[in-house]
Amino acid sequence: MLERLNQIYPVRYTAFFVAMAGLCLSALMVFAGAGHVLWLLFFGALTAIGAYDLKQQHHGVLRNYPIIGHLRFMLEYIRPEIRQYFLESETDAAPFSRAQRSLVYARAKGQSDKRPFGTQLDLRALGYEWLTHSIAPSRIETHDFRVPVGGDQCTQPYSMSLFNVSAMSFGALSANAIMALNQGAKLGGFAHDTGEGSISSHHRVHGGDLIWEIGSGYFGCRDAQGNFDPEKFAAQARDPQVKMVEIKLSQGAKPGHGGVLPGPKVTPEIAQARGVPEGVDCVSPAAHSRFSTPLELMAFVQELRTLSQGKPVGMKLCIGHPWEWFGIVHAMLHTGIRPDFIVIDGAEGGTGAAPLEFSDHMGTPMQEGLRLVHNTLVGVGLREHIRLGASGKIISAFDVARTLALGADWCNSARGFMFALGCIQAQTCHTGNCPTGVTTQDPKRQIALVVPDKAQRVLHFHHHTLEALKELLEAAGLHQPQDLALRHIMRRVSDTESKPLSDLFTQLPANALLEGAGALPAPFNQYPMASASRFA
Repeated sequence: MLERLNQIYPVRYTAFFVAMAGLCLSALMVFAGAGHVLWLLFFGALTAIGAYDLKQQHHGVLRNYPIIGHLRFMLEYIRPEIRQYFLESETDAAPFSRAQRSLVYARAKGQSDKRPFGTQLDLRALGYEWLTHSIAPSRIETHDFRVPVGGDQCTQPYSMSLFNVSAMSFGALSANAIMALNQGAKLGGFAHDTGEGSISSHHRVHGGDLIWEIGSGYFGCRDAQGNFDPEKFAAQARDPQVKMVEIKLSQGAKPGHGGVLPGPKVTPEIAQARGVPEGVDCVSPAAHSRFSTPLELMAFVQELRTLSQGKPVGMKLCIGHPWEWFGIVHAMLHTGIRPDFIVIDGAEGGTGAAPLEFSDHMGTPMQEGLRLVHNTLVGVGLREHIRLGASGKIISAFDVARTLALGADWCNSARGFMFALGCIQAQTCHTGNCPTGVTTQDPKRQIALVVPDKAQRVLHFHHHTLEALKELLEAAGLHQPQDLALRHIMRRVSDTESKPLSDLFTQLPANALLEGAGALPAPFNQYPMASASRFA
């Protein structure tokens, strides 16, 4: 019926014709003194929109469907919200499931995190993992697990929490978000990574422990040309609030890409924190200018350690070419200089916006990256000298336990702590229109985030997550997080079979890369060909 009618009369123009008819009718009624001018304005606006739609050349939908075609763009605009609130199941991870977010919200608010009626996960699904438990559970006195960071080349070691705030810059996050995170870190005794945007005044208000991240833009320690300035670095690094220094080589969101903060977004506060001109494009180059080889990187590590008066200095990277990582290890052995820690950022992404191709297909996931770094350090006899942190969609205590079993010494979380601040996964972080005030520089939007309240939520999320980890360790019969190993985690590999991760992952023997005994599995067979004098 509709198709036959459409041959006689273009039904898609109905809204436009109704608007014109309403305009004519309301005009007559106004002139007759029987109508309201608002109806005239309403139908006049609709008619003008329809006329414009027919003439514009950018959107075929609007030319064919004047007026009502706008509904398509409106629905597309709110599609994420519709999916999130009405269509998404509890276990759909996009990128975090409703169940994951609800867990963080409950723990951050100090509410019960218990769930009735069993799991909603499919225990027969391929890839399902679980922690094996013990018939003889243990007893652990405290959930305040600490990790000493700082080797024999460090004179100011730092005792850090097992669970910390991952790198998120002021500029990416609002001032109120930074203050809430840092106050929560101060109250809970854990570390707050500054991100590459350097240390702002908002990081200093509450005095929480800071890990100062140094990126390729050298923000907070750069000269007018954007090069590293040793004097500016020393002045900030020696501040007692700065506990460790982290050289950012790459990040999970868009490794190897660099970035630009447009001039209009470079506010006076951001300009002051980063040491750049206000209102001018702020560039983070894809590569560092201070070093171009693994040997030069090790020299830079030692320089920062000296300038900071012996504080732990490490690096953060998302693993790319394995041979480049092997080249860094060669440089460690050649120079005798070692970073105190290495943070492995997974390609799972993070708070930073990135092109789709980078988000979906660039960089190594945290699991593979962590195993590569851990095995390599074991294989050259350096693992006991270097601490490993890891970051990549870590939300629950099981996520922490699994990451420790894979080889990490501690875990960082970015989006988990954002949820604790009230983030609703609106995915508008890059637009400045964050509905909860977490990722915006708009002063009117920021006031939605009340610092004292959200600081308590940050504290509670950290506290209850480690408390849950303690209970997992006790149920597994373990006495400390360091006892977790691959054999404690099971994974379903078929409908009828499951295996411990120890059967699924490569485990290099100690010093295997130094001794060169037997054929090495890929990619470790590339280790002998890597060079300390070049990355390529």
